Amino acid sequence: MSNDTNVDDPPADDAPEEESVPSAQEESSRTDDGSASDDQGQAVDDSDTTDDADAESGAEDTTSAADEEPPDPLEESLSLLDDSSESDEATLDDDVLTENAPVEDQEPTDDDIETVEDLGSSVEVDPGVEIDEEIEDEDLLGGLKIDSTADIEVPDRLVDQVIGQDEARDIIIKAAKQRRHVMMIGSPGTGKSMLAKAMSQLLPKEDLQDVLVYHNPDDGNAPKVRTVPAGKGDQIIDAHKEEARKRNQMRSILMWIIIAIIVVYAIIARQILLGILAAGIIWLIFRYTSRGIDAMVPNMIVNNGEQRTAPFEDATGAHAGALLGDVRHDPFQSGGMETPSHDRVEPGSIHKSNKGVLFVDEINTLDVRTQQKLMTAIQEGEFAITGQSERSSGAMVQTEPVPCDFIMIAAGNLDAMENMHPALRSRIKGYGYEVYMDDTIEDTPEMRRKYARFIAQEIERDGRLPHFTRDAVEEVILEAKRRAGRKEHLTLLFRNLGGLVRVAGDIARAEDTEFTTRDHVLQAKGRSRSIEQQLADDYIERRKDYELQVNEGGVEGRVNGLAVMGEDSGIMLPVMAEIAPTQGGGKVIATGQLKEMAEESVQNVSAIIKKFSDVDLSEKDVHIQFVQAGQQGVDGDSASITVATAVISALEDIPIDQSVAMTGSLSVRGDVLPVGGVTHKIEAAAKAGCTKVIIPKTNEQDVMIEDEYKDMIEIIPCDNISEVLDVALMGEPQKDSLVDRLKSITGSALDKSGPGATGTGSSPSPQ
Repeated sequence: MSNDTNVDDPPADDAPEEESVPSAQEESSRTDDGSASDDQGQAVDDSDTTDDADAESGAEDTTSAADEEPPDPLEESLSLLDDSSESDEATLDDDVLTENAPVEDQEPTDDDIETVEDLGSSVEVDPGVEIDEEIEDEDLLGGLKIDSTADIEVPDRLVDQVIGQDEARDIIIKAAKQRRHVMMIGSPGTGKSMLAKAMSQLLPKEDLQDVLVYHNPDDGNAPKVRTVPAGKGDQIIDAHKEEARKRNQMRSILMWIIIAIIVVYAIIARQILLGILAAGIIWLIFRYTSRGIDAMVPNMIVNNGEQRTAPFEDATGAHAGALLGDVRHDPFQSGGMETPSHDRVEPGSIHKSNKGVLFVDEINTLDVRTQQKLMTAIQEGEFAITGQSERSSGAMVQTEPVPCDFIMIAAGNLDAMENMHPALRSRIKGYGYEVYMDDTIEDTPEMRRKYARFIAQEIERDGRLPHFTRDAVEEVILEAKRRAGRKEHLTLLFRNLGGLVRVAGDIARAEDTEFTTRDHVLQAKGRSRSIEQQLADDYIERRKDYELQVNEGGVEGRVNGLAVMGEDSGIMLPVMAEIAPTQGGGKVIATGQLKEMAEESVQNVSAIIKKFSDVDLSEKDVHIQFVQAGQQGVDGDSASITVATAVISALEDIPIDQSVAMTGSLSVRGDVLPVGGVTHKIEAAAKAGCTKVIIPKTNEQDVMIEDEYKDMIEIIPCDNISEVLDVALMGEPQKDSLVDRLKSITGSALDKSGPGATGTGSSPSPQ
């Protein structure tokens, strides 16, 4: 690796500050910090021009005769650059000079006074807004005294706008200070990309660079790479173009003089046809030889002249060429019509993010070879650009290594780690951090105040939405509680919640109102339903039309089960059971596209049935059907108590109350275990016309149903299967006898009540 492209070399303390546009020989032999290079691979000076360069710069020449290279045709064309360097310097923008100056020489700004450590302290949620501490615990806005979100000030820095991900935020701040890689794993919409952008704003000050690619006169398929301070690249290219223009102008004048002489001589000699032919040949010679001068103009592949902060590149879903760089295909590869290889070089995201942040979401979608090359770029800090397609002429081109000293932020869901290259993950983990993004956070007054600020942030970011009134903000916070699915928690899926804010704002804007009100938010909740919720509502209506949904009377072996579609929609899923004589050993047969976990739950239910039933199941086949489960099938074990109730009802010929719906997991000992999505399931039961719903007692704290459903349905929490049967079965004498027999057989494990008395000895996670 040559000295020019070593991005890790610190600037020399005694290196003179550049004050003019460098000449061709000076510019092409400089390292990143402006000092002269003695590397043969990067120097293009020959012995004839070294003396001139030394006379201009006053630097000592340490290049030995053995290090000399063949003359570069570009050097002679740029011999006049030094004469115009002073005028070029006068036109430089002061900001560019300041940006390119060493960090220790710059004047401290207000942003520099606050250190990165200060950013780790608590962020003021509502500067300038009063807080009523006496009511902050009960108030949905955490005691904020505001009339609308217009009273809330939004922080300027992205890192201060991050809400709920305190651990991830602290890690990003530390990683920015120490230049560490980070991998963030979590659900979509939890703020991964926002944290990545915030990191680019927190990076320590760096000397950003422009990257130029030059024609290599020795090997046209091996372009040379030079790095110069940001802002210098444009000046160098302009100087090259001006010199090429002058040379072309001089050649054109010379060409027309020669053509004129030939034409005059042909007229005198009366050889007009021969003169025209000779003039054409001269024109073609000058035409195609002039392309060599144009080819000497470098190609700037990375331009940071206007960049004031560290670069941020989002390479999510990028193909290999866009990520690693590529060389365009040239259909004209001969005859003087070809495009010089250095002009066809295209940078990748890894090169554009040099000295900045490279963000790749869904990292597992990159193929293995691309991940391997990405790992190499991370390790080496530089990566040569070559054509990615073997059938392209660009595959023959490979540049010198191009700097790519970036910070890698990889992100994805939990499945991202499965298909991620282990060596790449080891590289990130060994030189950085891994962090899991939370889905929910504890409901505190401070968090509620931050949620109010979140709404103000979304309004400011959109730029077209009316501000929200106080009651509208309260309704959004209530929805955040509901979507959390846990009591005393708030959701951190801000992308989905931001969608609700935008829909409500659009409704208010369509009505041309000054503020977005609570009514607009309520309308938005209906209009912003997910596809799954819309499908669930459609299923419910269709089943009513065809009388497939029963919500009254008693039916043997039929239970109204409850399920969740997607993440935020519930649906009623009937389960039927039938007992039939076996024809080859008793079996439990379940249909309805059951997946692995659902099949295992059916087997667990059979253990309960065998334990309490007087019927010899070895002589019976138990058929279980999940009615209209659809192509998506049934997953999870939240239908365990539904299956058990249906089978027990069919075995004992006891009808089940069809106004009751239920959900819950079941242990082999008969304990009712917690499940997920109880809020959405209860609402689905209410929509379907049921008047009672059975849920696990441990899920009682997670219920956050809308007010409109509270009077429509009665919620009955249960601890064990005997309590479920007591509520669901009809026919007092038979039911009482069955429940008493079940309790006496199963013992004290089922004869318990009260929260926490599930007999499991632990608190299993909802399924």
